[in-house]
Amino acid sequence: MYSIEVLGLDALRGRVRALPKQFKFAGALALNGTGFAARDAVMAEMGQVFDRPKPFIQRSIRVLKAEPQKLSVSIFPSSPGGKAVDPVDVLRAEVFGGQRKLKRFELAFARVGILPQGMGMVPSPWLVESSAGDQHGGISASFIRRLLSYFQAFGEQGYRANMKERGIKRLAKIGRSEGGFKTVGGVQYFVSRGRGEFTGRGSWRNGQEQHLPAGIWQRSGIHGSDVKPVFLFVRAPRYTQRLLMGEVIAGVARRELPQRFNQHLRRALATAR
Repeated sequence: MYSIEVLGLDALRGRVRALPKQFKFAGALALNGTGFAARDAVMAEMGQVFDRPKPFIQRSIRVLKAEPQKLSVSIFPSSPGGKAVDPVDVLRAEVFGGQRKLKRFELAFARVGILPQGMGMVPSPWLVESSAGDQHGGISASFIRRLLSYFQAFGEQGYRANMKERGIKRLAKIGRSEGGFKTVGGVQYFVSRGRGEFTGRGSWRNGQEQHLPAGIWQRSGIHGSDVKPVFLFVRAPRYTQRLLMGEVIAGVARRELPQRFNQHLRRALATAR
């Protein structure tokens, strides 16, 4: 949360209480106008530093308005609560830097042992461009739910949403080609643990030998030979500061607060009774 205050208010607190109510009223109006201008500037900055930011993230920036008795305005991303994606979690690493928190679906896959500790999940480029992707470079919630259901990764409260064996077979649409070959007419998903390391004693340190990078993959076609990555497992990313939210707000405050205060004070004094 970032705040804009009247400079020197602490030192002048006793004197401010004695000033005419027009002074405090003008201060609150100036702070609120500056706060909303700062919010708009932060939203615009998101459009510059992020690639196709999701609208609900941009719209999450809120303004806690000032009042004549509280000459301070705050600008912050709001939390919707419930099971929705929390913009605070999304923006924290972008604003302050550091490691990104795992998303809810990543936590679900980690809980059932699919996502290794210390790893995150990134969608493959073809998945982003497929019907599962959205216009903001992300993956649709419906596809995420299907994947969680397929791997029975829903927790105790959502266990009924986990896909049963019959549903998995129906999704695969197993059949036979004209030559009698087994075909996957739909799709099957599977997990690769990544390339193993040969120990020299006839075994592989990370399990059996696999040539696919670690992640969730899908297969289809004759004998399931059409194999594509869905999500790849990568080291949990660490972010540098990209959204300089504090600097953006401070810049707006320096430019606009004095001018707005003078305008509102003149107007208030002119109409004072």
